Amino acid sequence: MTSLRARIARRISSAWFSRIDAKTADVKAIRRLWHAGSRVLWAAPGVRIERSELNGLQAEWLTPRQARQGKIILYLHGGGYVMGSCATHRQMVSYIAKASGVQALLPEYRLAPEHRFPAAINDCVGAYRALLRKGYKGGDIILAGDSAGGGLAMATLFVLRDAGDALPAAAFLLSPWLDVSGDGASMKTHADRDPWFKPEHMDVLREYYCDDDEKRDSLVSPVFGDFAGLPPVYIQVGEDEILLSDSTRAAERIEAAGGAVDLEIWPGLWHVFQAFVHQVPEARKAVAKLGDYVRQNLDAGDRSET
Repeated sequence: MTSLRARIARRISSAWFSRIDAKTADVKAIRRLWHAGSRVLWAAPGVRIERSELNGLQAEWLTPRQARQGKIILYLHGGGYVMGSCATHRQMVSYIAKASGVQALLPEYRLAPEHRFPAAINDCVGAYRALLRKGYKGGDIILAGDSAGGGLAMATLFVLRDAGDALPAAAFLLSPWLDVSGDGASMKTHADRDPWFKPEHMDVLREYYCDDDEKRDSLVSPVFGDFAGLPPVYIQVGEDEILLSDSTRAAERIEAAGGAVDLEIWPGLWHVFQAFVHQVPEARKAVAKLGDYVRQNLDAGDRSET
């Protein structure tokens, strides 16, 4: 059974999302509302925040005390491809960085509908390559993201692999949105279980992000891509999400391609529940596991280079 704090957070957040009609909502107004709400999201104690620019993108470097030198998490924020920023994700990512003992980089890629596919993926690939130019090796980097950012992280892996770039040591994805076409079974089976989203919400976001004939492109919907030759991938997803089958199908295809994948389905939890790290014990446990994963895979990367 989920904790009392989780049940309270679920009820409150569900009430907030139920007020939004995705078909008539003003994207810019929702961005402003989310950004305003982020003012109460404090970074983890002991994590220094530095605002700067990377490859033309505004970004934040989140550095825990005594962070491991020369290692980094490149974190791609979620927000349905139409919203999200350093402000909205700073708290969660700072706690992940602290749990990992590793600096995190949080870039602000271009958003739809002003910048449609492939602008966001180009920005994310560019940010990764900028880290390589700064002297990081592939084995020094953990690639990560939540929701749409999880889709961008997987698509970034595809682009880097196909181009022959040095791949990161590993990746972790939180409730990744990997199929904007909405073909996953959980879009129907979980439509009444998901406390936040309905299938029609995702259709609206997809229309903002890409053309209809692009929705099965592997860089838009990575679940349809080639999963061979990828680094290890760790996926955390809530049991009650309409996007659950995005994660289960991706895990199946990574395994079928001979890759390493660890899929965790968290009972009774919802989309990117890790964002409630400040309130919910399950979120804190999940973030601690992410920290362990980052350290283990960076250690493995060090061993492979010696």
